[in-house]
Amino acid sequence: MHVDFTLLERSALYGLLADNSDDIIFKCDARGFIVSATPALAGLGVNLPSLLFGPHLRDLVAGVHADAIMVEHCAALNGRAAALWLEFPAMAGGWFQIRMGQLCDRAGNAYGVLCVMRSVTERKTLEDRLFTAELTDPLTRLTNRVAFTAMLDHLIANGAEGCLALFDLDHFMTLNMHYGHSAGDALLRGFADLLGNMTRTDDILSRLGGERFAVLMPQIDPLSAREVCEPVIETIAALGHGSLDCALTASCGVTEIGRSTDNTVRRAELALFLAKAKGRSRVEIGASEGAARPITRPARSANFLAFERAFA
Repeated sequence: MHVDFTLLERSALYGLLADNSDDIIFKCDARGFIVSATPALAGLGVNLPSLLFGPHLRDLVAGVHADAIMVEHCAALNGRAAALWLEFPAMAGGWFQIRMGQLCDRAGNAYGVLCVMRSVTERKTLEDRLFTAELTDPLTRLTNRVAFTAMLDHLIANGAEGCLALFDLDHFMTLNMHYGHSAGDALLRGFADLLGNMTRTDDILSRLGGERFAVLMPQIDPLSAREVCEPVIETIAALGHGSLDCALTASCGVTEIGRSTDNTVRRAELALFLAKAKGRSRVEIGASEGAARPITRPARSANFLAFERAFA
């Protein structure tokens, strides 16, 4: 059934919707100045009735997003049929989305733009939390393997110099089985805290899975990186000495960040394997990019040769 509202009825209906909606509805002139708005605009710190001149649309928007908002205002004023929802941070705080439509007089001449704004802060906060969760190890709160790979890719793409250090808790599975998963989880959290306290402020820490941890160390050479990592190895050995039936130690492999992620990780893993093969609880520096083998190696066992072939 078609309902025909009179002008007064439509005005009353608009007022009812405007006063009881969280949406902010306002009208801009052709230059982008706000000339009228629903009371909800006060939520952005704008008390329009008390102002001699209304604020400009740009005044509501934080940062570089103001340019995109004005492009959309111009498109709406020129009569673009498909209005878009644009998201932006507000100058008063929070995130909003806005949609605009052309206003025309009886002769069809555009004289302004009608805008609808609504808060999306709660959704943006949830999205940020989900994004963080996707890139965070839930046990240690360090970044996970996905984030580590992306960060290493970024460093390599920008030609950054530095080192990658891989840490591995020795005999972790034995400790986990003997003392239980709760004790194993506590050990992993404790080692993550130890890394955070003993590495540099600019270093980037990740848990790659299991008992394997990675530290991206920008702007450092391998020898200096080893000097940072050795106290970590010594501290974990000292903390674990005498407190468990079996020794609590960690091993570490260090290598320069190279020209590819795969090659850098491969060389760090070879250095870590070398540290374990030489008795564990130590730091070994891997070969520089282009070198075929680590310079120093223990006697070649069958397992060692198999490992080399797998990463050749």
